[in-house]
Amino acid sequence: MSRSATICALLLLASITGCTKPASVPAPAPAPAAAPSAPPSTPPHADDPPGTVACGKISAAVREGSLMQPGVITGVAASTVTADAPVADAATRLQQAYEQAVKAQGSEEEPDLVAGVSAAAAEMVSVCTDSDLASVG
Repeated sequence: MSRSATICALLLLASITGCTKPASVPAPAPAPAAAPSAPPSTPPHADDPPGTVACGKISAAVREGSLMQPGVITGVAASTVTADAPVADAATRLQQAYEQAVKAQGSEEEPDLVAGVSAAAAEMVSVCTDSDLASVG
């Protein structure tokens, strides 16, 4: 993807989320180690309706431009334990895109894969909007 295409992708993401200026995309950091199997950090009763927590987290991450910061995407994905399938599936695609971008750090593929993280995040925000969960969290 060319530099101008990457900028266009970021501008599209910014317009979807209502930002007035595109956020810079920081370089990906190494993926955090897999957490041991533990109970979810958010009690299920706090995620009412299901997906509220995940949609709130992805909206905040997009708004703050923190998608590529360590732990952000993992936190979004972990918060989908009670979410319905569309939200949980979008979070899975986001997590996969993030992992690919992290693995490509320093390579020629990195810019395209980071843009893929932005696209997956925009898709998850869209799923949250379609599920009437975009303004919660």
